[in-house]
Amino acid sequence: MATMKAVQVPKAGGEFELVERPIPGPGAGQVRVAVEACGVCHSDAFVKEGTFPGIEYPRVPGHEVAGRIDAVGAGVTAWKPGQRVGVGWHGGHCFNCESCRRGDFIACQRSQVCGISYDGGYAQYLVAPDSALALIPDALDAVAAAPLLCAGVTTFNALRHAGARPGDLVAVQGIGGLGHLAIQFAKNMGFRVAALSSGADKRELARELGADFYIDTGAENPVVALTKLGGAKAILATAPSAKAMEAVIDGLGVDGRLVVVGVGTDKLSVGPLQLIGKRRSVSGWPSGSARDSQDTLEFSALTGVAARVETFALAEVKAAYARMIENKARFRVVLTMR
Repeated sequence: MATMKAVQVPKAGGEFELVERPIPGPGAGQVRVAVEACGVCHSDAFVKEGTFPGIEYPRVPGHEVAGRIDAVGAGVTAWKPGQRVGVGWHGGHCFNCESCRRGDFIACQRSQVCGISYDGGYAQYLVAPDSALALIPDALDAVAAAPLLCAGVTTFNALRHAGARPGDLVAVQGIGGLGHLAIQFAKNMGFRVAALSSGADKRELARELGADFYIDTGAENPVVALTKLGGAKAILATAPSAKAMEAVIDGLGVDGRLVVVGVGTDKLSVGPLQLIGKRRSVSGWPSGSARDSQDTLEFSALTGVAARVETFALAEVKAAYARMIENKARFRVVLTMR
């Protein structure tokens, strides 16, 4: 029986194990992807630490997967071997629940998550539902595509649903794995972009990424700075700090929206008067469906938006994960199957 290399977590809180596994075959409605690259995302900690409900172990993590279709299962007609595809956080949907019947697949009541509901991309092969696939443009190699399938689609999708129009002021709070992509997307969508972070050392980076303005939140009041610029139509909160989010809400203009994509555990506090007077709102945004991921990839190929990545071989997974979880990576970590 043919085998593959895979990295699994044996139990909640367990250490990564590099193992040999049989190469899985695709079932009905599934495809097998020969993985070329897989991003290491902070959400992989859900698998590592067992904090996501319902995970069955051992489990192979990874939901920023880029590769080529290797085989298709029965009933798969829209995909064929050789196509370059990616699989992101959204790992498939049921098509039958109320959300799916309305075409809102990311809100599927029985949605699957790649690397959580089934084995993910920390392996040489992956089997996934065909509904989870996004085509990868030829202009993007696998390493470039991988981070766009979670960090990319999350920020791209949130921005295009934030209610802002070209020419509006959009602020990006945080310049990290999510924020450095959000600044690029916002600029290429035609917004006036303000980057918010602490420290004068981030100013040059923010400008390189496309920000029109840089607000050093450690040296100036971000509300005052945003108000002087006319107030933000949208603030994309990418850093997982409730305190930092609370500090910028009053920098929203009329009908402004704070869109939260940075996942933290602290509760966000906002007063009614902060919202009512200028019709402000606070909302969250998940990643996106496979089609949303494909939109992200195509937009990135068209405009040159690119994640800044550090690459590691699959066997170096422990070092790669540590680099990510300790917030030392600049800015995304990608495993390659070399």
